[in-house]
Amino acid sequence: MNPAEAKATKLLLYAIEQGASDIHFSPLSAQTDIYHRIQGNRIFHKTISNSSYQLLLTYFKFTSAMDIGETRKPQNGTITLQIVGQVYDLRLSALPVKHNESLAIRILPQQASLPLHQLFLFPNQLHLLLAWMKNRSGLILINGPTGSGKTTTLYAILEAIRKQHSLQAITLEDPIEKDLEQILQVQINEKAGITYQAGFKAALRHDPDIIMVGEIRDAATAAFALEASLSGHLVLSTIHAANGLGTLYRLKSLGLTMGDVKQSLIAIASIQLLSFETKKHGKRRAAILELLDQSLLTQYFQNDIIWSADQYHSFTHLRKKAYAYGYISEKTYNETKE
Repeated sequence: MNPAEAKATKLLLYAIEQGASDIHFSPLSAQTDIYHRIQGNRIFHKTISNSSYQLLLTYFKFTSAMDIGETRKPQNGTITLQIVGQVYDLRLSALPVKHNESLAIRILPQQASLPLHQLFLFPNQLHLLLAWMKNRSGLILINGPTGSGKTTTLYAILEAIRKQHSLQAITLEDPIEKDLEQILQVQINEKAGITYQAGFKAALRHDPDIIMVGEIRDAATAAFALEASLSGHLVLSTIHAANGLGTLYRLKSLGLTMGDVKQSLIAIASIQLLSFETKKHGKRRAAILELLDQSLLTQYFQNDIIWSADQYHSFTHLRKKAYAYGYISEKTYNETKE
């Protein structure tokens, strides 16, 4: 093992042991700072010299199939890592900055994640989410910030549905974040001609019951997801928005008419993670959801109104409930207050 590989392996192993989901390298004029994202918080790890960072950067770029000679353009790469008996997919992103290149590494465990029921703080919210999946066609969206567990939630739902029902599920993703057993996953690669439209056309020949679109990130993907949901299939996807109402505004900004959205949209789940401590599992996070079901969406489309507190449980209401039930500490409650 060469020095660069040894340093990189040691750094990755420590981050994984700490439960980090991301590693951030922040180069400065005289040094490079390393941070970990743990339980949603960005935590300083240590400072290294810029010469050591350059050695690591070159190693990571080369290993993830980036162009090590290109320093003026953003690049992305992937590494599959097997360490301490576990398999991880690493998603790397190099970004040109003033003094050097910044590097971010997303750590994606490929082993089985937590059971579906452990992902949610309130079991009744999971039951509502699974009830939506009984629809045979239409669009279900999950929104939230980066790292809030949107894709993890969809993966867990797909795996749970596959075990309970004999349904054909196909995902169209860019990139595929985790390998799922007995679910067909299509890697979108526009350079190779595998666009969302081409992947969808091919997927239809496999008679899918459910189609998962990894993320609605632009007008073309939004139009595709809508078209797929109107073709008689149940479509699940994620989108970046602050809350349910923000999702509707986001769809409109991406060029979809509210008339078309009304025809296909089944429900919206906005996700937020809360940290809490358990005797059995130690410190971990679980999701609370702002849920907009068909009845609330119908009210909005008919009257363009915002729902009252007794109809629509906001994140603020849910955090108060979690604190009152003793699920989260006063510190966590105060830190997450808007």
